[in-house]
Amino acid sequence: MEALLASVRITVATMAICVAGYATAVWAVGQAITPATAGGSLITRPDGTIIGSRLIAQPFSQPKYFWPRPSAVDYNAAGAGGSNKSPTSPDLTDRAREIVAAYGATPENPLPAELAAASGAGLDPHISERAALYQAARIAEARRLAEPEVEALIHRMAFAPGGFLTADRLVNVLELNLALDGMGTPQQ
Repeated sequence: MEALLASVRITVATMAICVAGYATAVWAVGQAITPATAGGSLITRPDGTIIGSRLIAQPFSQPKYFWPRPSAVDYNAAGAGGSNKSPTSPDLTDRAREIVAAYGATPENPLPAELAAASGAGLDPHISERAALYQAARIAEARRLAEPEVEALIHRMAFAPGGFLTADRLVNVLELNLALDGMGTPQQ
């Protein structure tokens, strides 16, 4: 019986140290070093209402907004993942055709591949600067803005994730759409 009690005490102590203690230490270090990212990189309104996260894509389908990459998980962060379908799947081909048609792409003006294909996790919050510029004309028309004005916003918000080591620049779709809303309300 004494050996059993000793084993239970060791188990409880180990769980307290390795589970509760370690998790608390990692959380505290994260909060101390990068509190915004440790909290989920949330974007909030001035009143504190959460709009979304910089790290997770959200669906946008109205013409006045930039559209993100397609999502195999319907932008559900609880179920991140790809579709597990073969590139030759008729379902993927049909979805790609619908997307290409929605963008109005033509052989003369081909759609950037990333706008027709989901990312591995299905939650990628970024698109390339090129993919954003592809959408500029539609957004400018829907918002009754000059296209160069929308393009300037894209260029201003684009960043190179690897600094000078990365040639391709990205934009965060949610942040870009919020900046668009800040430029003025589209007339209905």
